[in-house]
Amino acid sequence: MNRNEETVVETLMIPVKQARVLRWLLMLSTLVLLLGYFMPMLTLTKFIFIANSFSIVTGLVELYARGQWLVLLAVGVFSVLLPLIKIGLLFLLLHHREVRSAHYGRLLKMMHDYGRWAMLDVMVVAVMIVTVKLGVVAEVEIHPGLYLFGLAVLLIMFITHRVVSYTHEIDE
Repeated sequence: MNRNEETVVETLMIPVKQARVLRWLLMLSTLVLLLGYFMPMLTLTKFIFIANSFSIVTGLVELYARGQWLVLLAVGVFSVLLPLIKIGLLFLLLHHREVRSAHYGRLLKMMHDYGRWAMLDVMVVAVMIVTVKLGVVAEVEIHPGLYLFGLAVLLIMFITHRVVSYTHEIDE
């Protein structure tokens, strides 16, 4: 392979060092997201005497126990399932760095199509609704789980942006 062919091959791939850093960041964000799922996000205190702490997982269990199927489905899909799918797709995109291949293009399209529906906006709206609706009846206290969840979302958004920007840089 001559020097010109090597340059073309190099420009068709996400740089190895950047892909490695992004994979480590993605592993960190996955760990932080899982902690955010299981750590308490908020505590509702009603009439000073009754306090309930919730994480995403305990909230899903409670929704299941109460038969709230529609809310369970919405929170489960948008806050748990889709983010995990997006993380999986990002791992595949970072492993398969040849950005001009058809497989890479399909993975990138899937990530865009499904990833945009996931995570932060749904959780922010849910927390706002709970806070506003229960403000008169109950006090809402925020816990580290919400911050960890938000941090994971921001990290995943950053990684997604970097992967997409590498693809656009190479296309130009």
